[in-house]
Amino acid sequence: MDRRIKFRHLDAFSAIARELSLKRAAEQLHLTQPAISRSLKELEEIVGATLMDRNRAGVRLTPQGEIFLQFAEQSTAALRQGLRSLQNEKATIGRLRIGALPSVASGLLVQATQVFLARNPDMILHVEEGSHEALTGRLRSGGLDLVLGRLGRPETMDGLIFHQLHSEEVVVVCRADSPAASVKRFEDLDQFRVLYPPQGSAIRPLIARMLISKGVPLFHDRIESASSSFGRGMVLSDPNLVWFISRGVIADDIATGRMAVLDLDTSATIGSVGIMSRAEEVPSATSRAFIRCIGPS
Repeated sequence: MDRRIKFRHLDAFSAIARELSLKRAAEQLHLTQPAISRSLKELEEIVGATLMDRNRAGVRLTPQGEIFLQFAEQSTAALRQGLRSLQNEKATIGRLRIGALPSVASGLLVQATQVFLARNPDMILHVEEGSHEALTGRLRSGGLDLVLGRLGRPETMDGLIFHQLHSEEVVVVCRADSPAASVKRFEDLDQFRVLYPPQGSAIRPLIARMLISKGVPLFHDRIESASSSFGRGMVLSDPNLVWFISRGVIADDIATGRMAVLDLDTSATIGSVGIMSRAEEVPSATSRAFIRCIGPS
C-alpha cells in the first residue's frame, strides 16, 4: 500500500460515496467543502485514477471508484474495529467473566483458575455456573467473556466459536450401596426415581436420542435439574435415585467410592467439551491468557 494514503483520504472518499455530494460529506465529517475536495483530489493523484466524476448534478463513482470503494470501506472498518478492541481491552483489563457448565465447574475450571491466578495475582475472576442455554445467551450479549462446557446443538451455537479440549461421556450413577448399582438394562431404571437434565441443557438431547434408540420412554418418576450440588446431595441421600450426568461432574465421587457408575452403554452420549467465545470478536489479551491456562484433562 502507498504510504501516502492516509485515513483521512479513505474516510473522505467513503463519505462522498455514501452521500454522492461533496457538501453533505463535508458536513458529515465536520470539514469544509474545499478540505474534503482536496482530500479526494490527493487520493486520486496517489492511486493514479479518477475515482469520481464531479459535475453540477453531484458526484458519481467511476468504475475504478466502485472497485476502490470496496477496499476503502473494508480498510476503514477494520481500523475502527481494531481501535474498539483496544478500548475494550483497556476497559476489561483486571477482570475476566467466565461461564461454566456443571461438567467443568468442579474440575477443569478449578485447575485453570488456580494456574491463571498464580500467573495473574491481581486479576479479578467472575465465575457463573448455569445451563448451556443460559450461559451462551449471556456470552452473546456480552455479559460473559468465555464459556467452558459441552458443545451444544448447531442452532444454539450461532454467533459463537468453539475450541475443543476433550470429549466426555454422560453416565448413570447412584449411591454406592444403592440396589440400582446392579442394573444392567435401561428398561430397569423405571424402578427408581431419575434425576434428569432439564430443557436447555447440552446433554439432554444426547440422552433423549440414546433412550429413543433403545426404545426406552422418558421416565415418569423424574426430577429435572441442572444443579450439580443438588444432584450430588440427592444421590448421596437417596438410595433409590439414579442420576444422568456428565462424568466430569462426579469424577471425585466415583474415585472415592461414594457413587457407582451403572453398567450401561452410554457411549452414544460422548460429546466435545471446550471453550466458547463470540465469533465476531478477537478474544482480549486477558481471555487469551486464561485459555492458555487450560489444558486437556
